Parts: sequence; structure tokens; C-alpha cells
Amino acid sequence: MANLATTGSVTQCSFGAAPGTLTASPTNRARAGTHVATVTDIQAYTNIGPFAMCSSLANPAVASATSAASGVLTPQPCTPMVSAPWTPGAPRVTQGKVAVVGVDSTCMCAYGGLISITTPGQGRVTTR
Repeated sequence: MANLATTGSVTQCSFGAAPGTLTASPTNRARAGTHVATVTDIQAYTNIGPFAMCSSLANPAVASATSAASGVLTPQPCTPMVSAPWTPGAPRVTQGKVAVVGVDSTCMCAYGGLISITTPGQGRVTTR
């Protein structure tokens, strides 16, 4: 049993300063009180909200600001840069043949941050 991620689920990035919000694509017809997210819901701002400030030196804006501050880490506004689907999805629960996002799903930001679901926004269902 696991929880599914839905619109309004709370997310966190390991380099983010604050939680973000997940928004399932409106084309997803499956609902669990609200739209259920699929593993392909990875677009910045559209699906994955920003995490306030980013502290990853792999982020060019953070690296530049840190360099300008004589090496003192200087976080910059977050722009989630995800290019691969959430993993693992919930293969037994699909939306249009695409796995949905479970509470144990994560994705990686191009700047090195691990994005995870902290509050799924949905009750327990069998996903495996």
C-alpha cells in the first residue's frame, strides 16, 4: 500500500530552501479527490513548483553569485530543471498507460538536487 501524489502534493528538493507543490497535468483524467500525477509530470513551474532558493553550486546562478561573494555560498532563486521521469512510478496504477507517482517516487534536478514527495495529498491505495 502506498499513497499517490496528486495536485497539491508537497515536494522538497535536497538543495531547496522551502517546500514546493506538485501539480498534475490537467489532461490526467484519474482523480483521487484531485488529479493524480504521472511519472511524466516533470515540467518546471507547470508541474513542479520552485523550492524558493537553490543552494547547489551546480546551478550556474548560484555558482556565479558565490564567486562574486568571494566564495561565500549565495543561494539564488530556484528553477527546477528535471529531464527524466519520476522513479519508481506505481506500475500497477496507470493513467493512459503511464505509471502514476507514488509517495516513494523521486526525480533529479539537473543541478544535483533530489526531489521527493513529502506529503502526497491522497490516501492509501495498493500500487504494487
